[in-house]
Amino acid sequence: MDSFGLFILLMLQCFQWTAAHAAEDITWTYKGLVGQTEWSEYFPECGGSSQSPVDVVTTQTKYDPSLIPLNPLGYDQHGNKPFILSNNGHTVVIELPEWMGIGGLPWLFTAVQLHLHWGSGGPGHGGSEHTINGQSANAELHVVHYNSELYPNMSTALTKRDGLAVLGILIVTGEETNPGFNSILNYLSRIRHANQKVHIPAFDVKSLLPKDLGRYYRYNGSLTTPPCYQSVIWSLFHERVQISKAQLLRMETLLYSSKSEEPDRMLLQDNYRATQPLNHRVVFASFTAESGQELSSGEVTAIVIGVMCGCVGLAVIVRFIVKTIRFFTILHNETVAVNSSTSSWDVLHNNRPAPMPRVKDPEKAKEIKQDTALNSASAGEKKEEPSSSPQTEP
Repeated sequence: MDSFGLFILLMLQCFQWTAAHAAEDITWTYKGLVGQTEWSEYFPECGGSSQSPVDVVTTQTKYDPSLIPLNPLGYDQHGNKPFILSNNGHTVVIELPEWMGIGGLPWLFTAVQLHLHWGSGGPGHGGSEHTINGQSANAELHVVHYNSELYPNMSTALTKRDGLAVLGILIVTGEETNPGFNSILNYLSRIRHANQKVHIPAFDVKSLLPKDLGRYYRYNGSLTTPPCYQSVIWSLFHERVQISKAQLLRMETLLYSSKSEEPDRMLLQDNYRATQPLNHRVVFASFTAESGQELSSGEVTAIVIGVMCGCVGLAVIVRFIVKTIRFFTILHNETVAVNSSTSSWDVLHNNRPAPMPRVKDPEKAKEIKQDTALNSASAGEKKEEPSSSPQTEP
């Protein structure tokens, strides 16, 4: 290679290095100046075809029986060394120790950090990055790992297609407080401004995860913030984690994206990226549609009440039918009894004697009886008399 060619090559490398560092120095935001709609202008990979987050349409997912349950490694072995909690101006971050990792993936992945995304306005106003069937949750937790089996460190793995693995946990609100999330939220007031850090007591990171680690969605995607490297193997859990409304409110209102020395304080809210086109990618599911039906406590209660009401209604209907059948049976038996008890007086009605007139006076009744008896006797005597006088012989 001649000197001119070498000069051109050095100039190109210098330009790439300068452009890369210039991109790192750009202050990006979710809205406003250098907002997410302009990310691809300053960070080219943000305009790639395999970006995250995505909307998971469950009817279009493909069941993959090779997706085994994920296995957190060392998540509960936090020891006595405290965690570092920081506000980087975009989210709240906890750096995780290197002995933590995740199993159940094609390679061994070592934990790096975890962070949160949320919205504003409380429950029902969105805040999660991923959505399922177009429905967003109130917040989302990401646990980031790098491929320590193939790459020596996070910086090297960051740009590789199989370099990172991120767990996505959708967060919804309910009445009960989540003790695991209090391990983070109780210390947010100490890092209210960007670039502030604090040491917090170590805790069981597994307490932040859903109980069911066997049902999740898997797809290849990217970081959801600049530089948006398309190097992430995503595992989005089907089961949601619940926190209280008060916990969500603290998450949405305690932090600022501005630094402490800046006069204008800006609340750190709506730090989630809009869903990106799926393009040619396929979202795989570790479970079938039947086994993936997760019912909330409200749905279970509604089903139980519905079943009870159905049983009561069925009992009422059966009782009504039984009573109706019994009524018609009795009616039929009475009709048969009346028909079968017809007396001979009904058949030979012409021979029936005239009824005796009822007389209230006993004396009169006695006289009538006597008259009747005399009449009957005289009638008998008349029958015995010859009809004519005896004839004389000629």
